[in-house]
Amino acid sequence: MMPLLIVLAGVLLLLLLITVFKLNAFISFTLVCLFVGLAMGLPLNAIIDALKKGMGETLGLLVLILGFGAMLGKLVADSGAAQRITQTLVGAFGLKRIHWALMLTGFIVGIPMFYSVGFVILIPIAFTIAEATGLPLLLVGLPMLASLSVTHGYLPPHPAPTAIAAMFHADIGDTMMLGLLIAIPAIIVAGPILSPRFKKIKAKPLADFTGHEVLDEKDLPSTFISILTALMPVILIAFSGIANHFIPKESAIYPYIEGIGNPVLAMLLSVLFAIWSLGVRRGKRIPDIMDRLAHAVSSIAMILLILAGAGGLKEVLVASGISEYLGELLRHSQMSPLFLAWLIAAVIRVSVGSATVAGMTAAGIVLPLASLPHVSAELMVLAIGSGSLMLSHVNDGGFWMFKEYFNLSVKETFMTWTVVETTISLVGLAGVFVINHFI
Repeated sequence: MMPLLIVLAGVLLLLLLITVFKLNAFISFTLVCLFVGLAMGLPLNAIIDALKKGMGETLGLLVLILGFGAMLGKLVADSGAAQRITQTLVGAFGLKRIHWALMLTGFIVGIPMFYSVGFVILIPIAFTIAEATGLPLLLVGLPMLASLSVTHGYLPPHPAPTAIAAMFHADIGDTMMLGLLIAIPAIIVAGPILSPRFKKIKAKPLADFTGHEVLDEKDLPSTFISILTALMPVILIAFSGIANHFIPKESAIYPYIEGIGNPVLAMLLSVLFAIWSLGVRRGKRIPDIMDRLAHAVSSIAMILLILAGAGGLKEVLVASGISEYLGELLRHSQMSPLFLAWLIAAVIRVSVGSATVAGMTAAGIVLPLASLPHVSAELMVLAIGSGSLMLSHVNDGGFWMFKEYFNLSVKETFMTWTVVETTISLVGLAGVFVINHFI
């Protein structure tokens, strides 16, 4: 029983350090790693070795994913591709279904772009459309933000889903394909279906947040190039996953098709394509493009450190034997491993606020469950991703971002954003169980 109490004490300490003492998440993770390791009787050198191994394995993949993801997002935004995608979808769907158009915009742009980056880039577009059409801002904006949240929580190549998939040895292509099956109903329910219920809540964004640069029509890339570039990582990974089912493994081209599905290579190829399609092809100078890309990656240092800390905690749990102990304990539990993974992620999310921290911490705790018979590692990734979005509230930066940009009261933010995030989480959990029934 003592190892379980140590885990609980470690998680509680992590929550206290982040939420009460306001310590940086990376420092908090490191301190908790030391506490858990010492409490389990590990020598300091062994704890440090576990930290280095866990951080190295985590960052070895995610430095590449996050770096290329930041670059691709910057190119999609600065080139006007995001603006073009929005305009095209709004024109296709019409005024009455404009919230469906923005839902698709958020989904398409959100796949290669970090949530906070996508939020800041797309929100001015929602403000402009709401002002021009006279429609309630929440009706226009919430479906788009729901899509951004879903892609952030569920789908590779976003950091937490990619890292958890690697941790569980889940197939990235299968995780993405199953994630899309769950993401689509989640964004429909939380976006276009739910957002009309908030029409009576009047959002009045501050003037500071409504000014944004809108490119002239002649300066925008084509719709085809915009969508193709934004979705290129998904296209490459999906193509590889599907093609591998039809190409014999002994075929000479099999290793190359399989390699294209690797998220690192898929992101690199997507960035190179974006440099050409949204930059060089449109007369941009390579030095100018490189300056923008350098600026794009300057904001991901702390994200990398937080993920490294979570990876270190995972490895300390493994090295101390806690992970095996919990796995053996949970093997005899009557609770579904998928529900347990979701529940642990949800509890940490509610306590800490960060979806990334919640997902990575939960993954370290339930890691042994992914190797149990009849447990899908891909669905475990998606269950944790769903749980990590549960019940956003005052300790979540996204909660305050939404409140301030839409100029709502705390109560109104609870009634809107918190409800949307909770809906996404619950629909995701339901989707995981539905898919699990058929595979």
